[in-house]
Parts: sequence; C-alpha cells; structure tokens
Amino acid sequence: MINNNADNVALHESDRSWESVIMKYNRPDLKRSIWQICNSVVPYIIMWYLMYRSLEYSYLVTLLLSILASGFLVRIFIIFHDCGHRSFFISKKANNIVGMIMGIIAFTPFFKWHHQHWIHHSTSGNLDKRGIGDVWTMTVDEYKKSSKGNRFFYRAFRNPFFMFTIGPLLMVFFQNRTTSKRMTKLEKQNVYLTNVILLIEAILISMLIGFKAYLLIQIPVLLISHCMGLWLFYIQHQFDDVYWERENKWDYKVSAIRGSSYLKLPAVLQWFTGNIGFHHVHHLSSRIPNYYLEKCHCENEIFSDVKPIVLFKTFKALTLGLWDEANRKMVSFKKIPASS
Repeated sequence: MINNNADNVALHESDRSWESVIMKYNRPDLKRSIWQICNSVVPYIIMWYLMYRSLEYSYLVTLLLSILASGFLVRIFIIFHDCGHRSFFISKKANNIVGMIMGIIAFTPFFKWHHQHWIHHSTSGNLDKRGIGDVWTMTVDEYKKSSKGNRFFYRAFRNPFFMFTIGPLLMVFFQNRTTSKRMTKLEKQNVYLTNVILLIEAILISMLIGFKAYLLIQIPVLLISHCMGLWLFYIQHQFDDVYWERENKWDYKVSAIRGSSYLKLPAVLQWFTGNIGFHHVHHLSSRIPNYYLEKCHCENEIFSDVKPIVLFKTFKALTLGLWDEANRKMVSFKKIPASS
C-alpha cells in the first residue's frame, strides 16, 4: 500500500524541489530507445511466426505461445505510451511516427488514446473531474443515491470477471475503432487511418496464411495483452488508501505520489511491463522514459515513504468498488449497509 499520511510525503505546494529531481531523468537516450524497440518488436514478430508454425501441431501450444507474445505486445504498448508523452525521443515527429506504428501493432489509435490519457494525467485523483481516461469510480454517497439500475450497471462494470473478459473485447473491437463528436479532426482521422491499415494488414496476412489462422493467432494475443493492460491500469489507481480529493484541495504533486501505485513486480514481469509499476514516478513526470523510472525511484528520497504493492496483494484491490470520502479509502461493496 501507499502511506496516506500527507506529512510523510515530501511534496507540498510550496516545495518545488521535486522539479529538480525529475529534470535529471527527463531526457531520453536514443540508443536505449532504439534497443527497446528492437527487443520488443523483433521478438513479437518471431512469436507470431512460431504461433503460426505451432498450428500444425496443437492449438494448445499456440495458446501457450500467445501468452508470451502478449507480454511483448504489452511492452510495445509501453513504447506507444511513452511516445504519446514525448518521452521516448527528443523529436516530437519521431515520437508521433513511432507511436503511431506501435499503436497499429497494438490495435490502438495514437492520437485518440493519448488525448484521453492526457486528461487522465491532469485530473487523476480529482473527485470533481472524473470520467475521462480513468476507471469509473463512485463514492459511497453517490452509490447510495443512485437508482437500482445504475447500481446494477456499476457493480457489473466493476466486477473483475466482466472487466477482464468483456472489457478487452469492448476495447479492441469498439472503443479503439470508433469516433465521437467530441473528438478533434486529427483524432478522427487517426482512428480511420488505423482501422484501414489494420484491415489491409489482416487481408494481406490472411492471403499468406489463411483467414482462420490469422484469427487463431491474433485474437488471443490481443485479448490477453489488453486484459494485462486493463489489470495494470486498474491496479495503478485503485487500491485501499489511494488519493482522491475535491478540486479545492486537489494537488498535482501529492496526487502523483499518493494516487498512483508502486507495483513491485517480479523482474521478468517488470521487464515486460516496461517498469510501469513505478507509476508514482511516471505521474510525477510523464516525460521520464520508462527505462529511467526505476532509477528515479531508487535514487531519490522523496519516494522513500512510498510503500509497494506486491503481486499477491493486487487481488484485494479487485474487491474494492467505492471511494469512502468520510474515511478516505476505497472500500468493497460489502461495506455498504444492506438497507441502502
């Protein structure tokens, strides 16, 4: 968990020392960025080929290989993510080009996703600005005042089974494929372009290996990787003593440290997830490349009071569904009186 005592967080509105801390890590290393692309994209292509060849023997082997392929796709998504923050290359143009390519591989439109993600970064932990780029979270009082239908829908949305099975399907085949009136022209064009390229890609690959083979390989990889991504995003901002505050008291620096988790993963999983478990560091400065997040955390005292969430404790977070403003913590639905 994260220590929720504001006195123990070395960040205050009048304290600007955190800016000098993060500035040391905000400059990407071109060689490291290029190497990360190589050790993520090349193995993913190799895994795709191995999955295709495994179809000749057993689809069970294909599914097992899809888990490893999904890990590389998550890593590719982290590159996509960093490019959107302009933290992977110094050049804005390079970030946009590589980000769009990584987005196509990950079936995610670059500009649409990052516009919502930018809003998430600027409003995370703000109770009065929920709703875009975050996990739908109601307070206990809001839940009590809601209609039975809205309560049912909310509980279904927060149900882990729904979130990690139906959720990836909706994300891959609906959310990332569609536009809305609120989107800019650039965002809409990017969605259309991404969809067209993915369609052409699917047709060309299907012509080479067959449509059935394409689906048997691509679908499990997409669903598993998006399930992993949803789980990561959920754990990053949904834990018992997470930070939520009303607009008049909300503070960006405190929100970054207390409102974003330090998910301590085994070394292999940390590598596949591009160090995104150091999410408190990322929210303090989104311009830090993923390969410097751990270094920044370990070298600076301002993070000394940030307590990690270990892997097996993430299961508890999945049971939490409501923000209790009175007690300032996330609680499960079981904490709500039956009469309500």
